[in-house]
Amino acid sequence: MAGRRSTGSLLPWLGIALAVVLFDQFTKTLIVGNFELGDSRVVTSFFNIVRWHNTGAAFSFLRDAAGWQRWFFIGLGSLAAVFIVWLLNRHSGQRLFSCALALILGGAVGNVIDRVLHGYVVDFLQVHYAGWAFPSFNVADSAITIGAGLLILDELLRVRRAR
Repeated sequence: MAGRRSTGSLLPWLGIALAVVLFDQFTKTLIVGNFELGDSRVVTSFFNIVRWHNTGAAFSFLRDAAGWQRWFFIGLGSLAAVFIVWLLNRHSGQRLFSCALALILGGAVGNVIDRVLHGYVVDFLQVHYAGWAFPSFNVADSAITIGAGLLILDELLRVRRAR
């Protein structure tokens, strides 16, 4: 990151993060309003819309802990959000890097909101094939994953430019 142009406005990146949060919360509200826990609707032969509550982290990690994980993940997500805003403020002129961070920020905030409001994250997207199912996820998780992929791409491009 050193030596790269960093001038730019923080607002577009916060706007992307806000759009992710709003879309994430809108879709979760639709699911909570129209599905009971455990309900599933087939969309295609490999994709369902479901209602699942995740008290843990990615892939339900720590879901069976005694409840402390809720506050741990709220704190972790909040600290990550503050750090990401700081990074965005310092590197807002780096478009790919900042876009990646904005997606991760929006996803993190979306899931923190769920944990604060419900004590769990509402997941509803399920990909499956021949009896195997990928753990259910949501818009926030998707934004975090895409953001992480963009961070990797940004680093690969940076290393390539440095050669």
